[in-house]
Amino acid sequence: MRKRFTVNNDVFPSLWYNGDAKQSAEFYCSIFGGRIAVDSPVVINIEIFGQRMMLLNGGPQFEKNASISFMVLCETEEEIDKYWKPLAADGIVLMELGEYPWSKKYGWVRDKFGVTWQLYLGEKQGDQTIVPTLMFIHQNNGKALEAMELYTGIFPNSKITRVLKYGEGLGNEAHEVPENVQHAAFELDGYAFFCMDNSYDHRFDFNEGISIVVMTDNQDETDKFWNSLTAGGGEESRCGWLKDKFGVSWQIVPKRLLELMNDSRHPEKAQKVVEAMLQMKKIVIADLESAYNSKP
Repeated sequence: MRKRFTVNNDVFPSLWYNGDAKQSAEFYCSIFGGRIAVDSPVVINIEIFGQRMMLLNGGPQFEKNASISFMVLCETEEEIDKYWKPLAADGIVLMELGEYPWSKKYGWVRDKFGVTWQLYLGEKQGDQTIVPTLMFIHQNNGKALEAMELYTGIFPNSKITRVLKYGEGLGNEAHEVPENVQHAAFELDGYAFFCMDNSYDHRFDFNEGISIVVMTDNQDETDKFWNSLTAGGGEESRCGWLKDKFGVSWQIVPKRLLELMNDSRHPEKAQKVVEAMLQMKKIVIADLESAYNSKP
């Protein structure tokens, strides 16, 4: 049986849904053996292999796509088969399950909820089983290395751990630029990501359908991540959401926000915090505290 480990759960992915987040959460927990840790009408948190994922019932505005997929690092062929069958059922197979130059057994599938998974048999490095994988396409093709350097320069305890370029790789595609990244790995504060460049004209790109949540301890951390990720062409959005200059969506969320919003002893105060948050772009903790402490 696969051991469960705990990874850095201050950085984790968020998936956008149109009312079916609970069904999706139950689906993934049944496949991977996880559990639902937070269950509310809007926000559902699941834990799989010791990793947190947030599922949001946000509405019809955004659709998830393969610009951010999830690599599942499997230890046996039996494990891949166990995951593949339910994920492929009523889904779309993007690359058939089989042997490839980079893996004895590998497959890429979009499940019935629109989430894209890559199942990979091979040697695992570290304790993280599910690894978000960013695909840099269209105007971002060729910028995977630049993005990794930006991200690892912003987050503490971060590093680029592996870079394989198309000119040096396995299964090299003739239409790809040899200097572009075929596969790379990096860590943000100990949380692992993969990324790649791709020249194919996909009909999707980064959007809010899949975002990366960063939980912060204080306002200084919040300001640092917000300012650094919006610099150089990024975009501020509302309620702690932003896009960096590559179009990747992030949520910068102070832990204090959750504490104040979830105060079941004073629901009227918690509601004021929610109302204040909805008026913000970057989350300002002092303003949340003022809303919480305001008189009726």
